[in-house]
Amino acid sequence: MSWHTGRLCGFDLETTGVDVENDRIVTACVVQCGGGHDTASGTWMADPGIEIPEGAAKVHGITTERARAEGRPAAEVVEQVTAALTEVVLAGTPVVAMNASFDLTILDREARRHGVQPLIDIVGDDLRVIDPRVLDKKIDQRRRGARKLEDLCRTYRVKLDGAHSADADAIAACRVAWRIAQKVSAIGCASLDVLHARQVEWAREQGESLASYFRRTPGKEHQAATVRVEWPLIPAPREGGDR
Repeated sequence: MSWHTGRLCGFDLETTGVDVENDRIVTACVVQCGGGHDTASGTWMADPGIEIPEGAAKVHGITTERARAEGRPAAEVVEQVTAALTEVVLAGTPVVAMNASFDLTILDREARRHGVQPLIDIVGDDLRVIDPRVLDKKIDQRRRGARKLEDLCRTYRVKLDGAHSADADAIAACRVAWRIAQKVSAIGCASLDVLHARQVEWAREQGESLASYFRRTPGKEHQAATVRVEWPLIPAPREGGDR
């Protein structure tokens, strides 16, 4: 059985911003779908403990006031999301996440911040990730334009209801991954072990290409230093601030 015809676990976060070291989780979704079984979804809203910038609130619709009124304590949410992902990973289910290195790194840093055992420390080498963004950039390198989730949904004819809500984005990422696997047999027929390893290499190549583009583009040279090539998780900074 090909991986995409079995059970998939969609994972998505909405956050206070895009800094993986300092921003916080606002909403999260872990959804299991496919494989001939009913869809099972867990969703959370956290009080991140910091102000939610207006720009972030406009994207996902959660204001500081709402998060404080309706959200659960951040440590509780991080622990429960980590536990949900641990369960699916140890069951052999791949985690599907759009731009996985962002979501998994944010979760990792939040776990360390709140004294929760990080996912990678629990599951280790059992983690298998499918990243539609990495796959799409590999199979369609010449396509111009943005490659956000809504763009991929249009490209692969996937319905996206409520973009930038964690639950909608998580299930849409699974659908895009399924479409790509159906379209490209080398991806759909690859074992999870092989496909995961290939994505590590593809993500590194894609990051290096982006950094090279920044270096040779006037006015963007400084952005090259901000590009990270690690996937699916950026290692935590060492004590003292070294990476």
